[in-house]
Amino acid sequence: MARKKFDLIVFDWDGTLMDSTATIIACIQAAAKDLGLPVPDKKAASYVIGLGLHDAMQAAMPGLDPKHYPHMVERYRYHYLTRDHDLALFDGVREMLADLAQQGYFLAVATGKSRVGLNRALDAVDLLSVFDATRCADETFSKPHPAMLQELTRELGQDLGRTLMIGDTTHDLQMAINAGASGVAVHYGAHSPAELQALNPLFAANSVFELHAWLSENA
Repeated sequence: MARKKFDLIVFDWDGTLMDSTATIIACIQAAAKDLGLPVPDKKAASYVIGLGLHDAMQAAMPGLDPKHYPHMVERYRYHYLTRDHDLALFDGVREMLADLAQQGYFLAVATGKSRVGLNRALDAVDLLSVFDATRCADETFSKPHPAMLQELTRELGQDLGRTLMIGDTTHDLQMAINAGASGVAVHYGAHSPAELQALNPLFAANSVFELHAWLSENA
């Protein structure tokens, strides 16, 4: 059997494994509305998905007085926590992860979520024991800084050159480039195919099933 090209596969969470993009957009917009602030449109709100929460609010509403950002974060969390129990994994995710683990890959998550938020999500979908390591935006630098991938590879004793980052945003792919890792895009999340293709991912999947098939043959 041919040697694998990668040893560590790192997934983004929202919009890649969890079908949460529409909910996140709605919560960002609801937070702005609560505070009587200009409501970012869908494109602006979706662009910031994957960033740490404070960075996301700054990017979604760049002209805002900085004093409003902590209130935006608080209102966003309020709205998200009232809705996150309804969120689900994309079809095929559970089976894909089980297959990759069985094949001996190290599996990790690099996310813009907070540690509390990720643990809550992992527990809700019973995936707490699936990943070998995880990194969140409130523990290190936010994407696209390479720190998450650098720290995950150090923790697991892996090589960045044999690490694959999979995500639905340009932040994910740029982080991979910045770290010297490889990147794969998914087209069913927050950023458009054109934006993702501009960063030359190894592959772009239109569904989890396409992603799983590609990984089985090429990773």
